[in-house]
Amino acid sequence: MEVENTGETFTIRLSPKSSAELAYHVEGNLIFLDSTYTPEEFRGKGVGAKLVEAAIHYAKENGLRVVPVCPFAIEYFKKHPEHNDILAQ
Repeated sequence: MEVENTGETFTIRLSPKSSAELAYHVEGNLIFLDSTYTPEEFRGKGVGAKLVEAAIHYAKENGLRVVPVCPFAIEYFKKHPEHNDILAQ
C-alpha cells in the first residue's frame, strides 16, 4: 500500500474509485491528526494504521510533535506506546 501526502491528507488508493484518508494540519511544530476514513469493506485490514504510521514518519522527518485528535489515531497510540515519544506533551 502506497501512501501519498497531499499536504492536507495522507491517502491510500484502494481501488480506482476508493481511497482511505487521514486529514491533518500543521501548526508550528505540531501536526494534528484530525480525522481518518477507510471505506467499510477495507476496515480491519491495517489501512488506517498505515496512514497513522505515515503521519508518524512525516512528523519525525520534519521535527514535528503529534497531536492525535480523531478517535482512530488516539486508539492507535494507546495500542502502540512505542510511538509515545513523538506525542506532544
